[in-house]
Amino acid sequence: MATFFVFFSFLEDTGYFPRLALLVDRIFKHFGLTGRAVIPMVLGFGCDTMATMVTRTLETTRERIIATILLSLTIPCSAQLGVILALLSKFPGALAVWGCCLLFLFIAVGLLSAKILPGEAPMFYMELPPMRLPQFGNVVTKTYTRMQWYFLEILPLFVLASVLLWLGKITGFFEKMVDAMTPVMAAIGLPKETAVAFIFGFFRRDYGAAGLYELQTKGLMDARQLTVAAVTLTLFIPCVAQFLIMKKERGWKVAGAIGVFVSLLAFGSGYVLNRMLLATGILA
Repeated sequence: MATFFVFFSFLEDTGYFPRLALLVDRIFKHFGLTGRAVIPMVLGFGCDTMATMVTRTLETTRERIIATILLSLTIPCSAQLGVILALLSKFPGALAVWGCCLLFLFIAVGLLSAKILPGEAPMFYMELPPMRLPQFGNVVTKTYTRMQWYFLEILPLFVLASVLLWLGKITGFFEKMVDAMTPVMAAIGLPKETAVAFIFGFFRRDYGAAGLYELQTKGLMDARQLTVAAVTLTLFIPCVAQFLIMKKERGWKVAGAIGVFVSLLAFGSGYVLNRMLLATGILA
């Protein structure tokens, strides 16, 4: 996260982000958003939990809900993204399939959200600051401020997630969850052991992706199964830290509805993708 914040602060100090916001504004309007939403979207590739907090800067409740849905569904955090890219890079075409699935769902869900949720996207105006070389002192100050905010706001949630993960292991709760999820795993063409990665992914995204790596090294998953698992895990319900922030920012009803919608869409997409790969023989 520190590395991500350095590059984010670097780009911010150049004056590039206002220009990026204006460039994507016309596209984002189709999703019920304005160019201002590009900031939480970019932050989501660092930490979706923090990006969900930043959605409070958007003007309308409708925009905040749409941005939260898209962050929960199709924007992988840096920890998860790195492991998944490393996993799928071993198989030709797997990364392309994964990326195309996420891009398609980002567009489809964004367009549907804009049509279903009531309201109109507000007008978007932004003053363009001059482009300049970033100042070292500014980059350091912004990075330090964001790291301080991250540790105060987000780190306690990750500690809570780790404690819950430990309790689930010692109480045997995870074994029961694995048994309950076995039919779902079978429906999307994955072995029973994959359920552990999904359970861990809810508590820590990187743990879930690392679970797929462990299964792949043991020879329990082929290229098709690994791709289906990677797509489904990326779309799967946000980690517990992000879910708690969603509850704090949007309320229990909205957070719960987003969690259910994202989970159903994730496994539904995994089922359809598995059938398509089997029928076409891609990644066989």
